[in-house]
Amino acid sequence: QVQLVESGGGLVQSGGSLRLTCAASGRPFSNYHMGWFRQTPGKEREFVSVISRSGGRTYYSDSVKGRFTISRDNAKNTVFLQMNSLKPEDSAVYYCAADGTIGIHTTTGDYSYWGQGTQVTVSS
Repeated sequence: QVQLVESGGGLVQSGGSLRLTCAASGRPFSNYHMGWFRQTPGKEREFVSVISRSGGRTYYSDSVKGRFTISRDNAKNTVFLQMNSLKPEDSAVYYCAADGTIGIHTTTGDYSYWGQGTQVTVSS
């Protein structure tokens, strides 16, 4: 089992920044690719970003590329999502997730463990 706890969400004005943190416990953190997803009411959970086990590879959705940066600290069992130039359409509940399978994935079904989510609200 892997337990994930997100933090860092909040209310920010358009153009502002937030840094989300996901703290992991349980099985060795470095065994997992780590992803960030987001969800708004009535919509499916969507992929935002993923980072490989070592941190050497990262991928982003087109909607956040160039504005968001994912990183991880395996020594501290933590993954981060730095969000800059935030837009109202970035408002959502943000979830971190762990994927212990081979290969990097962008679909929710490939992730075995999920956090409880943290709300991000961007005002216009």
